[in-house]
Amino acid sequence: MIPLWQGSCNQWDCDEMGHMNVRLYVEKQAEGLIAFAHALGLPEAFRASAPATIVPVDQHIRFVREVLPGRPISMQGCVLEIGESDAVLYQELRHLDGSLSASFRTRIIHIDTAEGERFPWTAKTRAKMEALRGEAPAEALPRSIEPDAPGLPAVDITLARAQAAKAPRIGMAAVPPGHCGVHGWMEPSWFIGRLSDMVPNLLFDWRSRVGRKDGEKRIGGAVLEYRLRYHRLPRAGDLIVAHSSFGGINGKTHSLVHWLLDPVSGNAWASTQVVAITLDLDARKAVPAPPEMIAELERLAPPGLGV
Repeated sequence: MIPLWQGSCNQWDCDEMGHMNVRLYVEKQAEGLIAFAHALGLPEAFRASAPATIVPVDQHIRFVREVLPGRPISMQGCVLEIGESDAVLYQELRHLDGSLSASFRTRIIHIDTAEGERFPWTAKTRAKMEALRGEAPAEALPRSIEPDAPGLPAVDITLARAQAAKAPRIGMAAVPPGHCGVHGWMEPSWFIGRLSDMVPNLLFDWRSRVGRKDGEKRIGGAVLEYRLRYHRLPRAGDLIVAHSSFGGINGKTHSLVHWLLDPVSGNAWASTQVVAITLDLDARKAVPAPPEMIAELERLAPPGLGV
């Protein structure tokens, strides 16, 4: 493990649930990726003049302990797998006492910035990757999502298929210049950030009624695990819509599948699987949704989409 980032959670990093928003986790992970690039001998990768860079294509995130305002956190990481033009990197955020906050398992690819085409790592970079090989600790391993499970081909993730499955649209947005990085693509953290903004359109009323059934509790939600597949990176001026589908239930957790799509072309930007809980905001504990509420969620977002 090598150190990649160190800081704290600000009040403005937190959302209505009172803890650090998922977008900020990925934002900090992306900062750690820049530090990783330096360690791999690719210090120019995230500069505007870079002929080549690294981008995520498949990411698994596990949220273990929430981060509250003012709490210090730090990141370290290692290399899990090395391919010809791709690699799997492990990054983890830990609290000051050493307890795990979140883990990230990210498959990256090496591309040229002009055409976005993949090309092999150099021998020098591969040697540096080999020197940073390590293993993820057991407490950080995936639980409810298989990160290496085959995903749907991007050509099958379309607006027409979402509409045919009667998956409701839960949000729409445009990409402003401020959300794009030095290479002109939307920063990866805004995929999960946009979804965080959009999901209340599906779940706000549902969660409030779960709270009433559980004794008028103040109810929110928390994500436990996430798989995010990046198919294309939008640019400033592009449009995004999100459609959602019920993915199942396991104990106190429920799963949803979200597709982020281009409403102009109908093609995919990203596809995601999310495992979440309904959260008692005062006790900071999971609240099991009654069977009739799960059935209602399935009616609100009919099954049918895959990641």
